[in-house]
Parts: sequence; structure tokens; C-alpha cells
Amino acid sequence: MKKVELLNLKGEKVKDINLNEEIFGITPNNNVLNDAIILSMASLRQGTHKTKNRSEVSGGGRKPWRQKGTGHARQGSIRSVQWVGGGRYGTPVPRDYSKKQNRKERQIAIKSALSEKVAAKELIVVENIKLSTPKTTEMIKLLETLKVSDKKVLLVVKEFDDNLILATRNIMNVVLILADEVNVLDVVGTDVMVITEDALKYVEEVLK
Repeated sequence: MKKVELLNLKGEKVKDINLNEEIFGITPNNNVLNDAIILSMASLRQGTHKTKNRSEVSGGGRKPWRQKGTGHARQGSIRSVQWVGGGRYGTPVPRDYSKKQNRKERQIAIKSALSEKVAAKELIVVENIKLSTPKTTEMIKLLETLKVSDKKVLLVVKEFDDNLILATRNIMNVVLILADEVNVLDVVGTDVMVITEDALKYVEEVLK
């Protein structure tokens, strides 16, 4: 049975809690996990890049000069790629970068990422995160208490409150998300995951 310490906001151990081994104790499937990371990164790409080809630029309705006798190289249109202001060749056009992964694979990927966090002892469970003020210094003090202030932290809570949002938004190394937003990219892309007890129960309920 996988166990992890439950801490209070003073960084003191309250008790040990059991983790669902089907979620936090599986052997990571690196191939599926890698596919999920590529899918997540691809979904962030807008794919709106665009340049004009020679059929889309203006001008070029006739030959710029006659074929022979001018001393110039022969030209058919000022819309050709070698002309300044001409069309572009082989450059980006709008496209959809999104990829597909079935539901079972997505679940295996997030379970693999969470299991790796537990195996590396990068999962910290706290009773709750209730701040008395919206000050950034209070959040920094909490991170220092948990000994994660120098790491990139994924902070997972069941519900947002104004103090928490305001206290974390200016801290560059903290990513704040809800329990129903837990995803492979954020889990893998951070050094440590700090999750509240009720958020942990929600994640286990969804993924079991």
C-alpha cells in the first residue's frame, strides 16, 4: 500500500494517508506518457501561420518586359518568388496540429505521470491551503515552510478562493490549477506537486 504524509500549513505531519495504487502506484508506461505530452504540446499550437503564394499577391498581370532584346533575364511575372513583393514558396500555411489519443491511453498517461511523482517523492499532500490575506509574501512563506520555494510547484486545490489566486499569480514558479484540471503536461513539467487532501480524493475518484 502506497502511503504519503499529510501535512498541515506549518509543515508538520498530521498522519499517514493511503494512496490508491491503481493510480499512484502503477509501472509508468513511458510510450503512452510521451504520446500524451506530444499531444498536449501540439494542442497549444494555433496553426494560424500564413504567407502568400504567387497567386495571392497583387500585380503581375503581364510580363514586366518583352522576352528578348532587353539585356535582362527573361521574366514572366513580378509575382514570381525571386521578386521583392512576389509570392513565397514552401512557406507555412494554416494547419491543425492537434493529435488524437483514446480515453484509456489518456488515463494511463496521467496515472503514469502521477506514479512517477510518488516514486520520486515529489508529491506533497496538505490538509488545506487557506490564506488569511491575498499577499504574495504569505504564499512564499508557505512554500518555504514546505521546502519547495526553490522549485517549480504545481499547486492543486479543489476550489479557488480570491486570496489564493491573488497570492500566487505573481510567483513565476507556481502553477495553480483545480483538481479537475490535472493534466500530464503540468504534472511532468513541474518539480513537485502540492495537492490538498480533498483535491487528492477528487482525483482518485475521477481516475479510479
